[in-house]
Amino acid sequence: MDNETQLIRRAQKGDSAAFEKLVNENAQYVYNLALRILGNPQDAEDLAQEAFVRVWKNIKKFRAEARFRTWLYRIVTNLCYDRLPRLRKELSLLEPDDELELPEERYQPEDELLSAELRTQIHTAIDNLPEAYKLLITLRHLQALSYAEIAEVTSQPLGTVKTGIHRARKQLRGVIQAYEEIS
Repeated sequence: MDNETQLIRRAQKGDSAAFEKLVNENAQYVYNLALRILGNPQDAEDLAQEAFVRVWKNIKKFRAEARFRTWLYRIVTNLCYDRLPRLRKELSLLEPDDELELPEERYQPEDELLSAELRTQIHTAIDNLPEAYKLLITLRHLQALSYAEIAEVTSQPLGTVKTGIHRARKQLRGVIQAYEEIS
């Protein structure tokens, strides 16, 4: 049994010190996800606190059928849906492309040697994506979730998730190509 599993079991029994360790291990991930989606540091901080309050209230319901972080991201995503009602609608309007096959590998633009300027442009481009694409790209590339985990977190079909990520990447490729043309 790993340390996280032990902390979860202790927290489920009311151990606030164990829960505090879970919070400390996940706080930055939760905040970063909320910040990327909401775009406002104060709103992201408020949402992160609200997410951890919900986790504490519902920790006994966590059954470990998914990873703890996946469950936590689902809570954060649902809170984002509450604050940005059009986000859920944007996701639901994405039409899955049944012909689309995306590799499961974890390609991340940050893995390549990117200049600080290009990295800044990519993050700005992510921030300027439609909210649904921003959420999907953040979960996939910045939070390193699998397609299946993203489908679970967002309550969207796997095909819709893959299509959304594909379209978001296509838009981001345009930013990279434009940068390379002027460099």
